[in-house]
Amino acid sequence: MNSVASRLAMSFNTPSPLLRRALLADAMLTGITGIALVLAAGPLGAFLALPAAALRIAGAIFIPFAAFAGWLGTRPRVNRHLVFALIALNALWAVDSVLLLLTGWVETTALGECFVIGQALFTAVIAEVEFLGLRRSTRVDSYARH
Repeated sequence: MNSVASRLAMSFNTPSPLLRRALLADAMLTGITGIALVLAAGPLGAFLALPAAALRIAGAIFIPFAAFAGWLGTRPRVNRHLVFALIALNALWAVDSVLLLLTGWVETTALGECFVIGQALFTAVIAEVEFLGLRRSTRVDSYARH
């Protein structure tokens, strides 16, 4: 096997049950949240004292992200670089969510802060579980499609 083929083969994994469940949970919960944010940004924004436009944009980002996580979660083999990118995006979202509050970019109520911190904590935990699941996954010996 040449070096390109061997690198390609080493980048695929058979997902562990933990990784598969974490990706599917991420997809489901992120998708539900995304739809809720897009459809109810106005009332949620008023209730949480968060900008409705920001909630709508976040929801619009969540929906394709959820579809991507769900797609990865249903593959018999996953590209570990794609899974790692998804984990990195989750970690970045969690950090940025906390920074949103710490920098004072938005003025919100205690309930709004709880919402932002709660989703940041969930996102950080799911990123960690996905990372553990990726570490438990087995590398595929061949890059040929089955």
